[in-house]
Amino acid sequence: MCGGSLCPSGSPASSAGPAALDSTVGSQNKGGGPPGPAPPAQSSVQDSVVVPEREDMPEFVVTALLAPSRLSLKLLRALVMSLVYLAALVAAVVYSCIALTNVLCHPRRGCRGRQRLSAPDCLRDPTLGQHCFLTLRSSGLRLHYVSAGRGNGPLMLFLHGFPENWFSWRHQLREFQSCFHVVAVDLRGYGPSDAPKDVDCYTIDLLLADIKDVILGLGYSKCILVSHDWGAVLAWNFSIYFPSLVERMVVVSGPPMSVFQEYSTRHIGQLFRSNYMFLFQLPWLPETLLSLSDFQILKAVFTDRKTGIPRLTPCELEAFLYYFSQPGGLTGPINYYRNVFRNFPLEPQELSTPTLLLWGEKDHTLQQGLVGAIGSRFVPGRLENHILPGSGHWIPQSHPQEMHQYMWAFLQDLLDE
Repeated sequence: MCGGSLCPSGSPASSAGPAALDSTVGSQNKGGGPPGPAPPAQSSVQDSVVVPEREDMPEFVVTALLAPSRLSLKLLRALVMSLVYLAALVAAVVYSCIALTNVLCHPRRGCRGRQRLSAPDCLRDPTLGQHCFLTLRSSGLRLHYVSAGRGNGPLMLFLHGFPENWFSWRHQLREFQSCFHVVAVDLRGYGPSDAPKDVDCYTIDLLLADIKDVILGLGYSKCILVSHDWGAVLAWNFSIYFPSLVERMVVVSGPPMSVFQEYSTRHIGQLFRSNYMFLFQLPWLPETLLSLSDFQILKAVFTDRKTGIPRLTPCELEAFLYYFSQPGGLTGPINYYRNVFRNFPLEPQELSTPTLLLWGEKDHTLQQGLVGAIGSRFVPGRLENHILPGSGHWIPQSHPQEMHQYMWAFLQDLLDE
């Protein structure tokens, strides 16, 4: 039942998160200071003095005053991009060696990835939901999504990361469809969703517009936003710019981009963990290297004994490789990374959406210090965070039961309403 008790059996591992608060903010004086001085009193009409209006500062003066700041920012960006492309060249050499080693060790697989002609059976599992397409109002693109539990409760929208797709939420789709309308979307560029080729089609503002169009296109005015990895990056930004559309957030293993930028400049070890991000700044080479030896590098991401997804079956592995093996299947997802350094530096922003943050103790991609950095940006009382012992980066797939317990507890008060 979806009323006063939890749907799954067993008790949750933590108490429910803070209730969602009204996002409306009262009006304030611009600048936060006291009102300006009143005009001088006039004793009579005859004695009145005409005070000339203050003229605006000439534009050339404003331009001259701002010139040093603008120049400094341009120089900083030029320096950052120079370092980024230098790191990209180093990463290209390292990953080229890895890819060529894979080819030499597995010569029968060939140099290029083998295109999968038919989808694996697990992608057609009817218990996960119904496959649908939605045409977005802003862009006209069609996004693929899997939907289950319509009419059972609020919208719970899932945003996947890289290198994944909607299937990475298979455990959550089964778990929450009894009390929520669960929707796992393939972001633009992934799977059957439309995949524009231009890098400029994958900027943050366009991706946020996609999420907005999905929520409104499904007939809802707000949602519970559940995200992982790259999906988490989008979710953080979405909660800032469209707070009225997000009732609660569940974020797994993913920081806001502004937090990631600031943290990485102070902790060089995080940049080494994210070394692949530099490789992805280059054209065409990342797609080539990832597809060599029948996508061996991607296979290792999913199946590595220490950092991969435990108990991943061959069919489940193929559920991810199937889409990437299609012509151009890697370009859209990598284009997300090609826009990462476009806006640098980002200004710190306050976070206020009630959020459950889950992080892996053994996450090989993101350091635990990011959890504290995220918490420092939050309005007090709005963030509930947990570090899962023994878990890595792929919590929704590797530790679904623990994740579900925290989620049920965090969302319990919504079900009681």
